[in-house]
Amino acid sequence: MVHIWNDPSEVPADFGPSVVTFGNFDGVHRGHQQVLSQLIRTARLNHARAVAITFDPHPAQVHRPESAPELIMGLEDKLVALGELGLDAVLVMKYSLELASLTPEEFVATVLVGSLKASHVVIGHDARFGRGNSGDLSTMQELGKKLGFEVLVISEFGSEGFPLHGDLHDHLHGDPHDDGDADRRCSSTWVREALREGDVATAAAVLGRPHRMRGEVVHGAARGRDLGFPTANLASKASGYIPADGIYAGWLVDQAGTRWPAAISVGSNPTFDGVSRQVEAHVIDRPEESADDFDLYGQTVVVEFVSRLRGMVAYRGPEALVVQMGLDVVQAHDILFAR
Repeated sequence: MVHIWNDPSEVPADFGPSVVTFGNFDGVHRGHQQVLSQLIRTARLNHARAVAITFDPHPAQVHRPESAPELIMGLEDKLVALGELGLDAVLVMKYSLELASLTPEEFVATVLVGSLKASHVVIGHDARFGRGNSGDLSTMQELGKKLGFEVLVISEFGSEGFPLHGDLHDHLHGDPHDDGDADRRCSSTWVREALREGDVATAAAVLGRPHRMRGEVVHGAARGRDLGFPTANLASKASGYIPADGIYAGWLVDQAGTRWPAAISVGSNPTFDGVSRQVEAHVIDRPEESADDFDLYGQTVVVEFVSRLRGMVAYRGPEALVVQMGLDVVQAHDILFAR
């Protein structure tokens, strides 16, 4: 079981030695996964613990909140994804101006060496850390010699950012001779770009899993129920990047862990002159057809996006919308259960 610590003071005094890396890991995409998997193998070979340090909130939300990127996933889902990789521990450091004021040596000496007993530190060649981003790779190498740990550079240690090739390229393009994004490296930016366009298939290929949102099911206007398509509406504070408006095939995972096929709507319900964006999932193949037998209100659920069916359209009336919703459900079912 992965240990989760929210402050260096929570790390047991006898913990270590460890192989450590640090970063935001937003999305925990395939590039992150490859680096962390190699970090874990290195830890096993050196009889050490594999540890990732991440930050909450995202540093950009502290330094430049007006232009900070929308996060791909919330902290809870990030920790789940990191834990699934086989890390021994994740240290979540509360990012603040006080933390940002630490010099590179203070950060390394107190956290990496003092708390985590790092024997190896994994770092990218362009990484920056410490007050004013004054620390870089050469700084870390100097500190390694001074404080007694080995520095592993990601470009030597493993594929930096995990370039798009092989099965991932074929998944996106189908044609192995189509260069397309063949040389593009997996990144959180790429995932956000794909989700902004509603291209959840590309986002899933880069992430290595379907994109997810997590939130509480709340009461809505009940229009879906009135039309015969009851939906689970996610609260506005749900975590995860909201894809482009449209209708998607996907899955709803309830609080008990049961996965339900779903047709998911993202948008403002233009047929009814809606204004605020909503994410709502209509579960397909419910146990019964009555509206009261499948109560998800108050539950925290996960919604996974598999494929975009169409954009959001304003129909001339409820009748036309009902017909289209029926077609959406059939198409979503066919996609989710395709063999």
